[in-house]
Amino acid sequence: MIGELYAQALRGHDGVEIEDAAGARRPLPVDDWRTLQPGDAGLLDRCAGPVLDVGSGPGRLTVALTARGLLALGIDIAPHAVALTVAAGGLALCRDVFDQVPGAGCYATVLLADGNIGIGGDPAALLHRVCGLLAPGGRVLAEVTAPGTASRVERVRLRAEDRAGEWFSWATVSADDVATLVPWLRVTDRWEEAGRWFVALRY
Repeated sequence: MIGELYAQALRGHDGVEIEDAAGARRPLPVDDWRTLQPGDAGLLDRCAGPVLDVGSGPGRLTVALTARGLLALGIDIAPHAVALTVAAGGLALCRDVFDQVPGAGCYATVLLADGNIGIGGDPAALLHRVCGLLAPGGRVLAEVTAPGTASRVERVRLRAEDRAGEWFSWATVSADDVATLVPWLRVTDRWEEAGRWFVALRY
């Protein structure tokens, strides 16, 4: 059901929401994932190829990197998201980051944009995983929340009208805390653009 509701949102259904364990709901921000957003430019400027865009969604960053002449691969769990990326001129595969990923050990940059450092609800495990995908000297570029905000893990699900998906864990990571997640990763850059916060991590 997670995949069905996610695909439904990607197809333009505006009634898909994220519901937390307390019952609070917020819109799934699909429109923000379709076209380049304020703050994307600085993230793209810091990418060196080849790039792996984890949780690439409809592929705005993968496609933008490809247009810049960089080799970029998007991975996403939703076949429809992958299809949208390919239709827009990007390269994408239907993959879970914790499963086999082509090119492991060869990526100069791994992108965790749009809060995708929260995938799986265990950011330390995710960072440990993506370190194994990086080439020597590569780095992770991750979007985080502002300094002074609290990091947390919550149980959420997707909901549309009378249908609800399975509960899953999602993490939110503060710029203050990201350096403590994996001992051998160090923050080499931290910046804010258009109200969004990002870090570069290298090991």
